[in-house]
This record gives sequence, structure tokens and C-alpha cells, in this order.
Amino acid sequence: MKPIDTLFPLLLKEWKDSWVAATNSPGELKCQVEAAWGDGFDSAEDLIGAMDAAGVGAVLATDLLAWSYTRHERFARDMTGRIEEIAEQYPGRVYGLADYDPQDIGGSLDKLERDLDTGAFKGLYIHTYGFDIGLDDRKMYPLYAYCQSRGVPVTMQIGHVLEAMPSEHGRPMQLDRIACDFPKLVMVGTHTGWPWVSEALAVCMKWPNVYLSASAWLPKYMDPAFLRYMGSRTGSTKVMFGTNGLDWGRYLKSFEGLGIHPDRTENILHNNAKRVFGL
Repeated sequence: MKPIDTLFPLLLKEWKDSWVAATNSPGELKCQVEAAWGDGFDSAEDLIGAMDAAGVGAVLATDLLAWSYTRHERFARDMTGRIEEIAEQYPGRVYGLADYDPQDIGGSLDKLERDLDTGAFKGLYIHTYGFDIGLDDRKMYPLYAYCQSRGVPVTMQIGHVLEAMPSEHGRPMQLDRIACDFPKLVMVGTHTGWPWVSEALAVCMKWPNVYLSASAWLPKYMDPAFLRYMGSRTGSTKVMFGTNGLDWGRYLKSFEGLGIHPDRTENILHNNAKRVFGL
């Protein structure tokens, strides 16, 4: 069973360049992860070739709507159309995670409905820091109500943020309140929740509809408590593989070094994503 990367920025060169231009703008903080992304892929064919070389079966590509806290504009270009094109070109290899703009609730919900109806998008990814609101802000609740009604998973960044935005909006305990109000909404908290890993684990253990993504950190750098939970019998059914654009080969080699039981490894790398996102 080949790994499914549940959090992958669509690292085509056109997107990567637009992201770098944004984070290197006046008043911004250059994102430290950019160096790990390389130059970006020249084409979808190159992307699929890199996946094949690393043994990765599929990716969930984010149409990342990260908003500049400083300049009040979108960080990088909208990739909705490109994700749809590539998903159609390479069925079963690339899926999309749609976006949401809390400043345009009605328009965003209309767009989300169109995106989901294409069949290319299997969920969405939200990043609220730059909007200066928390995940449990009232502007997010129409989204959660819609996604709960349609059975659509919501992936959300939790933990600190590397851009010039307030990290406090990523406190994982916010998911507890959201789950109280939307007990059937499937939520996936990314980036391990660091530095509030204990909060992330507490919410994930409490709610059956809350999952965690082991994204943005190579396994050897992850918090020991997160690693223990991920490798446990229960935790291996609640944690999913994701890179946030880190090198697949390095990540999977580091993961292999953890010595997690093969059945639990299959859950983390493949089975959980297939079940939760309905792939």
C-alpha cells in the first residue's frame, strides 16, 4: 500500500515562485520551509515522476489561502484550476483540498460547492492566522456547518506558524469547542500541533471525529509524546502521513527508523487517509 501524502502544497514552480515573492515582501518574514521545497516542479509530469521515484501513491494538494497579516492580501496564487486539471489528468494520484475565505463567507461556500462537485476535491484546508481570527471564530462556523452536512473533512493548520502572523490562533484546544458544536464534523489538525502537542493529543483522544496530521516535521524532530501516540494501537488509527512539501524520500526514511509495527505503519501512511477522505 503506497503512502498517501495528506498535506502537500502544489509545488509547481508557478506556485512556489508566487509564494516566495510574497514571503520576501516588505514587512513579511521569510518562511524557513521554503529552502526545503527546492525550486518547484516544472510540470505535472515532473511531479508525478517524483512521486513514483519516492513510492508515493497519491497526494492531497492544498489550494492554500494564506492571508498576509501585514499586507492584507493573498500570499500565493489560486491553484483551483490547476488542481482540477492535474486531478483529471492523473486520476487517483492527485486530489485537491479546497480553500475558504472568512471575509467572503457566501462567495467561499459557493466556490466550495463548485469545487467539491467536480470530484477533484476531497476536503478543504484552512489557515486562519493571517486573517487574525481563531479556528473557532464565528466566521468559520458557516463553513463547519456546511462541511458537516456534506460529510466533508476539514483539514486545518494548528500549532505555530512560520510566517509573520500571530501563532496564538493555532491553539489546538480550539478544536474541542468546534467538536462540541459539530460532533459529526471530521477535522484533521496538521503540523502535530507543536508547541501545543499535549493539547492536540488531548483533543484527538477525546473526540472520535478529530484526527492529526504528522506534517511539516521530519519524524526524527517530532515531539516524543506525539511519536508515542502515533505508534500506539489507538493513535495509529488517528494520525496521518503528510509532508507539507518536505522531501518524500527523507521523510519516509526517517519514518521507517521509528520502528512502528507494520500494520500500524500501513494505517498511518495509507489506510487512515483512504478512509477519512473517501479515496
